[in-house]
Amino acid sequence: MKKSHSFHIPVMGIGFTIDTPLKVAQYGMDSVISLVDDILLEKLRKMHSEKFEIPFKEISDKAEDFRAKRITSYLNLMNDLSVQKFEALKNVSEEKSKEIKKYISLLPDYSDVKKEFEKLTKNNFNYSEIKSWAKKNLRMGSIDVNIMTKVDKDNYIKDEKLSVEYNDAHAALRGFANSNLKSSVVLSAGMNPRLYSYMSQFDDFFPDENGNINKKIILKVSDYRSAIIQGKFLAKKGLWVSEYRIESGLNCGGHAFATEGYLLGPVLEEFKEKRNELRDSIEDLLISVLENEGRTIPKTSLSIDVSAQGGVGTEKEHNFLLDYYKVDSVGWGSPFLLVPEATTVDNATIKKLESAKEEDLYLSDISPLGVPFNNLRGNSKDLDKETKIDSGRPGSVCPKRFVALNKEFKEKGICTASREYQRNKIKELKAQGLAPTEYNYQLNKVTEKTCTCVGLGTSALLAYGLDTKVEGTGVSVCPGPNMAYYSKKMSLKEMTHHIYGKQNVITRTDRPNMFIKELNIYIDYLKNKLEETKGVLDRKQSKYFSNFSKNLDEGISYYYNLFETFDDATTNYFNELELSKNKLKGITLEIQNRKDL
Repeated sequence: MKKSHSFHIPVMGIGFTIDTPLKVAQYGMDSVISLVDDILLEKLRKMHSEKFEIPFKEISDKAEDFRAKRITSYLNLMNDLSVQKFEALKNVSEEKSKEIKKYISLLPDYSDVKKEFEKLTKNNFNYSEIKSWAKKNLRMGSIDVNIMTKVDKDNYIKDEKLSVEYNDAHAALRGFANSNLKSSVVLSAGMNPRLYSYMSQFDDFFPDENGNINKKIILKVSDYRSAIIQGKFLAKKGLWVSEYRIESGLNCGGHAFATEGYLLGPVLEEFKEKRNELRDSIEDLLISVLENEGRTIPKTSLSIDVSAQGGVGTEKEHNFLLDYYKVDSVGWGSPFLLVPEATTVDNATIKKLESAKEEDLYLSDISPLGVPFNNLRGNSKDLDKETKIDSGRPGSVCPKRFVALNKEFKEKGICTASREYQRNKIKELKAQGLAPTEYNYQLNKVTEKTCTCVGLGTSALLAYGLDTKVEGTGVSVCPGPNMAYYSKKMSLKEMTHHIYGKQNVITRTDRPNMFIKELNIYIDYLKNKLEETKGVLDRKQSKYFSNFSKNLDEGISYYYNLFETFDDATTNYFNELELSKNKLKGITLEIQNRKDL
């Protein structure tokens, strides 16, 4: 059945979309749950079980394979409750017609389902007829999950290292595979060959003769090359990628996986031009593998979707991605943090987000993963961190250890935001006899890391009034730059109507085009990276910076041509491109002057 909506709600943080499907799936909206924190999932399972009067049996961390079992149980609960809500919505009666009317009201005006409903109810509201129609025509939103492939910590029982299938990402995948969901896993943060190979152990990831797949794979990528490499790797395991989710490298929330200057527009253009080539080349490989393994061969070609996300903020931008690049869905993330009907965010954090301006939203180095991280200045988790630094005890006690991946000081791995790691690292620094300026610089690089695997989930506990004794009350939040243009709490109806152009929730008039915003973020990123280096650039640095600036320059030329096709392209668009081009020229000249010739 065709999707009800042309947008999806991506994963946000660890806890912000942890129960979003329970809030929006009955209205046909797709959303994504993070599977990082099984401890948080277990707490939320207990809370929702009590709320809906469902028997709850705790899964202790002493139980065998507890992480996978917790995830399976939580996903089954989300699915069961969401299905109940959706079935109740379709079971229309005179007393209960409000929900189906809400479902229809949230659809875009061009929706065939909406038009049919309005035609059906034009003269009278025949409940029996509507109930029959709803069962045939309404679609529940997909309950998808996200696994950050590199967050795959080894696990131990005492000092005995467990086999690889008990690693965190592997256990999360198993938890999803064993659930009763028929949905997708969104794989992000790059390729993990061991994890991808492990997927082939579960039959639900393989197609039946009609091409149906119970557990689909969505790859989050930032360029075409990554898509085809990962798509072919999975095809060699007999696994089909049902969707390539293209995300802006920098104009997005959460961790920022910057490309070498490849901008979203040109990347989408390449997918548009090569979409059939991508599908055909990978499908041929897949069919060959399925035949060799004696698995079912689909009778029809397998479907492939392409979606995009990162910095979208208006109906025009939304529709342009759909119409020009032919994407199947557009991700809207950060603005939904201000929609309590969709996401789970504590009130104090919502207030901070409402007042956030451009200067409050910045690309930081606080993540223990060592990947640039979109951050909100003055968030309570960072304030907690500063208090610990001032008291002479920097670092977190690391209660959850999900990113305890660094093995400099311990084979089991410790987190770079932990007190243990930072104590050892500071001891190392002191022994080096560095000059005061250099020592303080290096010290800051060590202590700026924040315990995000706790901070990104705490908001959900605070929002529901749950115990935070272990986690503390500090909240990390990771909105994209687009957050600056939204300044008030919104209802689900207001946000959805904004996406579809029936209402405008942005009061500011200075919001730049999403492509120009991304371009300028990339130029600033290149400038900052160049400033981090000192003196003459070696050959590796020269190649990196030269390629980066070349790709940005080609992107600017692409946007000049693209904006010429816009009916409503303003002079301001071209003026901003010219300013960006001149800024890039200055950086390119510096790169040339600093090359090791």
